Amino acid sequence: ICCHYRHEENLARQNHDSSKAAATMSDQQGGSVLDPDTLSLDQLSQLKTQEENKLTAITQRYGQLRAVSARYHASKDAISELQGDATDGKEIMVPLTDSVYVPGKIRKSDKVMVELGTGFYAEKNLDDAIAFVDRKIALIETNSSNVLKIIQATQSNVESINVSMQGKLLEIRAKQEGLKHQAANA
Repeated sequence: ICCHYRHEENLARQNHDSSKAAATMSDQQGGSVLDPDTLSLDQLSQLKTQEENKLTAITQRYGQLRAVSARYHASKDAISELQGDATDGKEIMVPLTDSVYVPGKIRKSDKVMVELGTGFYAEKNLDDAIAFVDRKIALIETNSSNVLKIIQATQSNVESINVSMQGKLLEIRAKQEGLKHQAANA
């Protein structure tokens, strides 16, 4: 059995970088607080588009993390199955790719090969392999939690921008109505 997830470490690094990039509008302006009420309608529209694009990208990243977490949980379950039964000589299907398998037999059920990252593997006993997978799951869960916080902050930013845009539109309409009323009275 091989715990094989090449993109997990890159994904974890990207998500760590994203959480450091911060999900607030103040971070976009070099640390200064950005007051949406001081921006024009066009600027607000551009900022909203930026935040929505950011939200889409972060949401996709969150989905990727959840998928990686599910694969690690499946790996842990597979390793746990090896611990319980006398599995030496048991026939299994060995994946060559995501959709190609070959029949095989388990020779030694007390050791597994675990991918450490980017094509590097290590043989581990079952308890060490489960501990390794548990550490990876914990890392992914931490990153998922951080990304979820970023998603929530970005959603809040979009909502705040929407409120500011609605306020600006009401101001513009009120000014137009005022001008119409003044022209009618003049």
